[in-house]
Amino acid sequence: MTLRIVVADDHPMYRFGLTAVLSQAEGIEVVAEVGDGSALIAAVAEHAPDLVLTDLAMPDLDGVAATRQLLEAWPELPIIALTMHEDDEHVFAALRAGARGYLVKGADGEEIVRAVHAVAGGGAVYGGSVARRIVAFYAGEPTTTATARAFPDLTPRERDVLELLAHGCRNHEISRRLSMSEKTVRNHVSQILTKLQVPDRTAAALKAHESGIA
Repeated sequence: MTLRIVVADDHPMYRFGLTAVLSQAEGIEVVAEVGDGSALIAAVAEHAPDLVLTDLAMPDLDGVAATRQLLEAWPELPIIALTMHEDDEHVFAALRAGARGYLVKGADGEEIVRAVHAVAGGGAVYGGSVARRIVAFYAGEPTTTATARAFPDLTPRERDVLELLAHGCRNHEISRRLSMSEKTVRNHVSQILTKLQVPDRTAAALKAHESGIA
């Protein structure tokens, strides 16, 4: 049986590469690829896929909200979140929305394909680092991220911005990835510079690298 999949990610090159990996795997067919949550819902309604693989940070409608809406309409639809985020806020938001898998984008093609087959077969799959966070959460252990430990004064959104800034992303790219306006990004960057007591974004990125978060 061929698994029919819809892929959602707002980064065209990543979406292209992911689609290529899945299309080459035995027993998988990508029936649609889209760049935002609203398009994802429309694609599922049109193609009735066996599984959805979605990013979380997307424009128009993010992956968590899209997951929630999809499962309200199609409760049995298996959904895997594939994202760059592995902090508690994103992990547990996706799980509460009903995602049955959560992989970080560092996962290789074989891991993603295995996850697709496992979740389509009724299982639940979480990447190693995410699984450890879930276990730690239910064990009552602290689950703060490296960024939160290094920069506790930053808000969760400011940490997201700092991590992308540290990876060399400019404001327009951060805006696109986090589904916020460039004005909001500039405000976050300004707050980050103030809280880190650095003069510019280059110094903030350097401080992030020195703290081991990038």
